[in-house]
Amino acid sequence: MRRVLLLLAACAGLSSAAFAAPPNIVLIFADDMGWKDIGFQSEGRFSTPHLDQMARDGMVFTDAYATAGNCAPSRACLISGTYTPRHHVYAVGSTNRGPKNLQRLVPIPNRSGLAKDVITMADALKAAGYATGHFGKWHLAGPDGAKPSEQGFDETFDSFGEGEVREGSEGNKKGPPEDPKGVFTLTRKACDFIERHKDEPFFCYLPHHAIHTPLQTTPETREKLKASVKAGGPSIDYLGCTHDLDASVGVLLAKLKELKLDENTLVVFTSDNGATPGSSQEPLRGNKGAYYEGGIREPFIALWPGHIKAGSSCSVPISNVDLFPTFLAAAGADVPQGKVLDGESLMPLLTQSGSLQREAIFWHFPGYLDSPVTRGRDPLFRTRPVSVIRKGDWKLYLYHEEWALDGGREQLASNRAVELYNLRDDVGERHDVSNMQTEKRDELLSDLFAWFESTGALLPSESNPDYDPEKKPANQNRKRGPRAAK
Repeated sequence: MRRVLLLLAACAGLSSAAFAAPPNIVLIFADDMGWKDIGFQSEGRFSTPHLDQMARDGMVFTDAYATAGNCAPSRACLISGTYTPRHHVYAVGSTNRGPKNLQRLVPIPNRSGLAKDVITMADALKAAGYATGHFGKWHLAGPDGAKPSEQGFDETFDSFGEGEVREGSEGNKKGPPEDPKGVFTLTRKACDFIERHKDEPFFCYLPHHAIHTPLQTTPETREKLKASVKAGGPSIDYLGCTHDLDASVGVLLAKLKELKLDENTLVVFTSDNGATPGSSQEPLRGNKGAYYEGGIREPFIALWPGHIKAGSSCSVPISNVDLFPTFLAAAGADVPQGKVLDGESLMPLLTQSGSLQREAIFWHFPGYLDSPVTRGRDPLFRTRPVSVIRKGDWKLYLYHEEWALDGGREQLASNRAVELYNLRDDVGERHDVSNMQTEKRDELLSDLFAWFESTGALLPSESNPDYDPEKKPANQNRKRGPRAAK
């Protein structure tokens, strides 16, 4: 059935794409790069001259989001074009991470990878006549997932494992000193793919392992940046890893210019989730794994000379789930028959020709993710079961433990089941106004439950029979650092 749908999509797409040369598409996807980890947004903490130039030449989205607080679910949403309730990839590994005796609810089970029958953006672009290449981290295979080659990519390569694709790898393996995170190796492979397909439309997906822990940089970069390290700021390895990632972006953009492809190539740079605690995201609250702004707000730059105005900026909230329909629209390709897309094409915003039709974006995490975060809700978990909606300037959190077990809607005045913030006035999410702005709270709750219904979201509501907050967990004394936080 999957092949039939893709064949139909290829036939349907011919009429819409035949009148203009479709652009090449390059998606550079950083790993664990926070909103404040890019030069022009970092108050001088980071040096990213190539990304800064890309921002000057293209459009910056100030309110761009990952669809999840950590790696695998964000990537599943990106590649599938759907929110987590549809593909059930909610976390890395499992949804019950952390002390089981402190989890009040039984979490919704997690898929470790994307199902083989899911039509991906690579599938759809391949059906539209694009050569498709993947170079880097996949993280969607797992025991019940699929490899990149099974989900629309003609070519696939990962720098870890001597060229062998290590499906689902975190990339926590140290590479050679001259390229410890593999950013230059992956970029060379991507550039080679681009050169070989310069005479046909191509989709190049470049998901780096940087800047995921362990933080690694070259000896040359370390020497160059050693004077930049400041007390209380990012480490030399954090600065260096980010610098090397930026340098690799410069290499790829230079290759497009060399081949005279830059004016017919849409390039997008963003990240999978927020930063680790090694880089402050203030004034944003939280970091990787949390659904506060510091865990999901991302750097996002789009470049397409002649189509995207240089030096432009957009504050409309967007999500990485929007990239699938955006790429199809840019390519003049139709959505595969029967394929559901939760995102919306960003082309009206990119070309400054219109606005989006939707009013809100959503998140759903029905499980537990251990380790604390900066200014988190509790000291034990980055997040407990939560669903989130952002509508305009307003952002609402629904915490399922309190909703299911502490009186739900009837006890909202006291049960902490809901938090509400106005991000225009309080981007740091310091002042919960859910009991003051009750009309807005109830409006967003209604929108959220309507979204649950439309996506078939599974809500955790069963009490955990092993819940015992007085019991000392077996792993309570085990130390977890940034390296362990996935």
